[in-house]
Amino acid sequence: MDLSNENVIHIKKEGIEYLQFRKLLEYENYVTHAFTIGIDNDFKLPIYGSKNTTLTKEQIEKNKISYKKICNTLGIEYNNIVKTNQVHKDVVEEVKEKVNKDEPDFFEEIYAETDGLLTNKKNIAICTTNADCIILMMYDNKKNVIANVHSGWKGTVQRIASKTIDKMQEIYNCNPKDIICCISPSIRKCHFEVDEDVKNIFKNTFNNIEKYIERNQEKWYIDTVKINIDMLKEKGLREENIIDSKICTVCNSKQIHSYRGSNHQNGLEMGIIELKK
Repeated sequence: MDLSNENVIHIKKEGIEYLQFRKLLEYENYVTHAFTIGIDNDFKLPIYGSKNTTLTKEQIEKNKISYKKICNTLGIEYNNIVKTNQVHKDVVEEVKEKVNKDEPDFFEEIYAETDGLLTNKKNIAICTTNADCIILMMYDNKKNVIANVHSGWKGTVQRIASKTIDKMQEIYNCNPKDIICCISPSIRKCHFEVDEDVKNIFKNTFNNIEKYIERNQEKWYIDTVKINIDMLKEKGLREENIIDSKICTVCNSKQIHSYRGSNHQNGLEMGIIELKK
């Protein structure tokens, strides 16, 4: 099934599949990006694990193949990759330069407790992965700055999206009105079912939480995408620059890795963004 809509294009090329945001493609001379899709049983673009996950040799090899495939297709050097560990915290780090010159920076200690990266350096491909969580890919076309942020429900509660905007302003003097933020496929309200303990965490964190929550018997359904959108608006982003993919990973788990939709099986999607010049 083609997942294209008014905000994203579903691309099938050279044996792999990925999504690109129409808004970012307006700046394709300056920035390259993609959100990969594909599940392992038809070997489109499987990615596995993190620093804290024990991977098989086969999975490690598949990871290398997957990263190299998407890089080759996008015209990105594989060695340009910088990847965080992602520990569901609110830490966003600036990437000033690569740690390794001749290989990707996967899970380097400097980013061990990091869920978001930002840079104004070209030829640094910042990456995050998800399997239901939100990935926020940002671009300021005035200051030529990019960010790539992993925001699961814990990151949302810790306001990592807001803290990313703060950091872009602090380090690069970005104006929020110039920042484009693209929201990846992720679990949506229709499937983000939680118990009362998680519901209370959101209730104690956000004002007017009732507009984001729907109750069904003893469970609650929370719209974390809407929470992030409103958070970004509060930080000064223009509504027209907040671009939602409008795709639920669980609803589309036959095409996109979904932790909940695949009965908690291991598998990840990857968001990648790099400045060209």
